[in-house]
Amino acid sequence: MMSKVWFVTGSSRGLGRNFVEAALSRGDKVAATARNAEHLAGLAATYGDAVLPLQLDVTDRSAVFATVERAEEHFGRLDVIVNNAGYGVLGAVEELSEQQLRDQLETNLFGAVWVVQAVLPQLREQGGGHIVQISSVGGVAAWPLGGAYHASKWALEGLSESLAQEVAGFGIKVTVVEPSSYATEGAAGAVHAEIDPQYADLRAAFATYAQTLDQGDPAAAGRTLLKIVDSDNPPLRVFFGAQGNEIVPQVYADRLATWADWHKIAIEAQGHTPAA
Repeated sequence: MMSKVWFVTGSSRGLGRNFVEAALSRGDKVAATARNAEHLAGLAATYGDAVLPLQLDVTDRSAVFATVERAEEHFGRLDVIVNNAGYGVLGAVEELSEQQLRDQLETNLFGAVWVVQAVLPQLREQGGGHIVQISSVGGVAAWPLGGAYHASKWALEGLSESLAQEVAGFGIKVTVVEPSSYATEGAAGAVHAEIDPQYADLRAAFATYAQTLDQGDPAAAGRTLLKIVDSDNPPLRVFFGAQGNEIVPQVYADRLATWADWHKIAIEAQGHTPAA
């Protein structure tokens, strides 16, 4: 198998760092980006010329295009694109400031869009590639106090499903990875909305629930991603961790049941008379 060239955003810590290290450890090459390139110095010291550390704020569209171009020129091609950069805003919808919501979408949604737009001409020209969008179990189900984060990930899911259909004819694959909870520094990067005491009980209950979650091994996620990008027929969506398959089937069953319960209303809204 030929070695691959990766472009990974959000490489300084967490899952992104583990994705980068998994790729480098097996002999692939990686353009690793982070808002502060100093956090990538350890990678260069360990893996030498196989890694290209790059400073990048994915919310800056012109910087994204320039950084992708630099990576393409340095390595000659890009095979795997991992849109991992992101964070979470925690707070009830009523608590969110306008800026917090806009910033959340700028990073988690628009940042991924800019990277996709920047890499597609190269991937089309070389006749293939694999775009990996890091979403979340929270991209297909939602919980209280995460409305901003869920909005960004649900949007990324829909955008990626359209993207997959648009680029399939060019030999480009798209996979949306939906991780569960992992033992990373993600909580440290979270932004908290100003607390309204009306939501204190809900916040306390959710904090208790969060303590019960089994935290996955980030290194295992890194190794597993290699199997996804090496697959000849990778999935459009895939859970990483056990929680997705424990939680989401019931979420979908409830949705289907509700739509079925209200089917007559749906038919009425079409302008037809529902059958007796």
